[in-house]
Amino acid sequence: MTQTSIAIDLLIEARWIATVEPDTVHTNHAVAIDQGRILDILPIAEARMRYQAGDRVVLDDHILIPGLVNLHTHAAMSLMRGLADDLPLMTWLQKHIWPTEAAHVSAQFVLDGTRLACAEMLKGGITCFNDMYFYPEATATAASEFGMRAQIGITTLEFPTGYASDADDYLNKGLSVREKWLHNPLLGFCLAPHAPYTVADRSFERVLTLSEQLNLPIHCHIHETQQEIDDSIQQYQMRPLHRLQGLGMLTPSFIGVHAVHLNDEELILLANTGASIAHCPTSNLKLASGIAPVARMRQLGINVGLGTDGAASNNRLDLFGEMRLAALLAKGSTGDASALPASQVLHMATLGGANALGLANQIGSISPGKAADLCAVNLAGLENKPCFDPLSHLIYVAGRENVSHVWVAGKCCVDHKTLCITSQNDLDSSIALWQNKLEVRREA
Repeated sequence: MTQTSIAIDLLIEARWIATVEPDTVHTNHAVAIDQGRILDILPIAEARMRYQAGDRVVLDDHILIPGLVNLHTHAAMSLMRGLADDLPLMTWLQKHIWPTEAAHVSAQFVLDGTRLACAEMLKGGITCFNDMYFYPEATATAASEFGMRAQIGITTLEFPTGYASDADDYLNKGLSVREKWLHNPLLGFCLAPHAPYTVADRSFERVLTLSEQLNLPIHCHIHETQQEIDDSIQQYQMRPLHRLQGLGMLTPSFIGVHAVHLNDEELILLANTGASIAHCPTSNLKLASGIAPVARMRQLGINVGLGTDGAASNNRLDLFGEMRLAALLAKGSTGDASALPASQVLHMATLGGANALGLANQIGSISPGKAADLCAVNLAGLENKPCFDPLSHLIYVAGRENVSHVWVAGKCCVDHKTLCITSQNDLDSSIALWQNKLEVRREA
């Protein structure tokens, strides 16, 4: 170490670095990291002179990007992957998913299902996920075990489940879990009223009060199907979004999930209120819900992030697939091949999600001062050649199978495609046990 060099924990040298903000791709640069945070981005030769790293990772054929942010999922539903495919949403929910949940969902189910989801997401470059499900204590435990960043939903419903009896019970239990995990730097919480068709006005009003008091985002399904809108008009004489507007719910803290069936007036309303949208293109197509008008959202300046939804309705927790599909759907649905270019899609999958969660000062871009949540994507294979534009390649060519390394807060969670957690055999066993239990119910 020379007299002027600075000791740091980690230096990552990459062929390309996509910083996202600013919208720049650096060639042959390095990221200097210490105590979990990004110190510097600079040419490799300069980095080797300026810094003495405890660990140095050389990525000769890779593009380094911010860790991906999964803005909407139900992580524990990984255990129901493929359980009830090729069905419309309400049939899927009412005849299959909800009965299965009533029979099997428990703290152990959520722990095991979320552990499976964390493994899948990390291997696919996802470093942060925004969850909505039952037993948030189990979700927090699983995310903490895998070293992932998570925003855990304080789910709210009016009807009873094995977890809670009514809306107040859901909220009180979730707030208690939040208090327990308040000082974990990787875990935060969202208020998660399920949807306008499952949550009453009084409960929404309490959620809004809590959001303002505790500075928590609100995460809610909205306008996913035409049936949802028709039912709302019949029951409330207004569309769901207008009902939420009347209750004061539409603020910069609001994350509307799906938002498939929106007219232009509603899109302008979302833009004016500063609300964000979690776009889940695969789930929307698989359940035949429709195609969200994302190109129009971006034109209006609405912040949009990407989500996978749960593995029971996708069936993958794969943001590379969502990025590519989001770009293609925007082009195909508008007739404009320039709609949603690669840089915008990467922004949605990283900083867009971080903005929605109130985490943009911590994650979402490769910027000095931010947490070192990073994903390395190997573009060396024949299937990735030739590469004229690495950012375009990232969206249209690469897949999660090309992810080689993942870091969360500077800690390596995936090393050369291998999870850095040692309990994978235990996870395989628990998944097999749950599959047997769920198969018995299906056959009954």
